[in-house]
Amino acid sequence: MKNRWVPIAIIASIGLFLAAIAIGVAFYQTKKPQKTVSIVGLAEKDFTSDLIVWEFNYSAKDPDMKQAYTKLKEQNEIVKAYLKKANISDKEIDFKKITTSPTYNSYYDDNGHWRETFTGYAAKQVVRIESRDIEKIEALTRDIAELYDQNIMINNDNPEYYYTKLSDLKIQMLAEASQDAKNRAETITKNAGAKLGDLKSANMGVFQITKPNSSEESYTWGGAFNTSSKEKRASINMRLTYYVK
Repeated sequence: MKNRWVPIAIIASIGLFLAAIAIGVAFYQTKKPQKTVSIVGLAEKDFTSDLIVWEFNYSAKDPDMKQAYTKLKEQNEIVKAYLKKANISDKEIDFKKITTSPTYNSYYDDNGHWRETFTGYAAKQVVRIESRDIEKIEALTRDIAELYDQNIMINNDNPEYYYTKLSDLKIQMLAEASQDAKNRAETITKNAGAKLGDLKSANMGVFQITKPNSSEESYTWGGAFNTSSKEKRASINMRLTYYVK
């Protein structure tokens, strides 16, 4: 009876031994370093802005604050008429809140001391124009002599240019940069006699907008965002890591 259990014990021992070997091999395979390849893909796209933003300001001065405000309101009516004549719609114009501040005449006295003399108040108006009709606003920025002729001294900022479909463009370029990275990875692994495996990770790099063929620094920290040029170039990079078979 006792001898009958000996073969069973031997078989069980062999089974446990083989199971231990299988577990050990599986553990080794999980701990075995897997070969990977990391590639950076790039996508670039030239496009034209579809939105222009232009701001300018003017002011009126008077020893009396109320009179300075009244003068500025009169100028506002002239500016509104001018913009209407230029076919700028009300929805494209934003007259910001009027601000007033005291003004001073600064100088050095006969003893070389710095002095300031109160001269009155200045009321200031900022006007912001935002339009899809870029050519119309560009022409307006170059021709404001009519306002000068009416003694309205315009401080004219350069217009800024934007693109309203930037989110869609970014998604499209992400796909192109990812495909570019995959193509590079396939070429490298093929030349090395290997095959490209599954994707391990994907990380988006810098997305930026610059002026085409300019000296703007590329791939600055956080990415450049050009607003001074109507013509723009968007660029983005993607880093993909693949397993290698």
